[in-house]
Parts: sequence; C-alpha cells; structure tokens
Amino acid sequence: QVQLVESGGGLVQPGGSLTLSCAASGTIFSIDVMGWYRQAPVKQRELVATANSGGSTNYADSVKGRFTISRDNAKNTVYLQMNSLKPQDTAVYYCNADLIRRSGYRLNYWGQGTQVTVSS
Repeated sequence: QVQLVESGGGLVQPGGSLTLSCAASGTIFSIDVMGWYRQAPVKQRELVATANSGGSTNYADSVKGRFTISRDNAKNTVYLQMNSLKPQDTAVYYCNADLIRRSGYRLNYWGQGTQVTVSS
C-alpha cells in the first residue's frame, strides 16, 4: 500500500521560514506530478505548488517568490521551502502525487496533512 507522509509543520512567526517534506512509501513504479495543497478553516483546498518528474514547477500567485518546491526523485520525496511567511499562509498543508503503475495506469494519492501556523 502506498502512503504519502508529510512532516515539518509547526508554529512560525510572520516573516519566518519553514520547510515541509513529503515522502512516498510502498510499492512505487514511478511518480509523475507531485505537489502541495493547503486548506484553511472554512476555506476550500487550494493548490500551492506542483513539480513534474522533468523538473518543471508551477506556483499559485499567492506564493510566487516566497515558496520553492523541489524533489528528490531517488527518495520519492517532495519538499516545500516556505519563506517570508504570512498569517494568511496558515493552513493544513497536504501532499499530493500521481503514481504510475508499470502498465501506465495513473493513481492519485493524498497525504494526511501537516499544520502550519503563522502567528506572533
């Protein structure tokens, strides 16, 4: 069974930095897109950043210039470096990945989420 496990969340002051990690474990043939989403209280889940297997990245306008997504494909791990954090970045952050079977069949997985709180 494949699992995505996030770590690195916590409490940080405005303007501070935090790095999130998401490691995929289990039987994995290959991983296409990996990304981060977030959901604040009473808000819908929104895309934060994605990175495909070729290294191209995409960011929500609200985090461009502040967040950086990166991958270590050998470790099946994706990271989110968050700088210049703002209170509005407070949310549960979820890892997401498209895993590819040997046959080419695509499956989408979600992590359990990690809380990021930006407050003084």
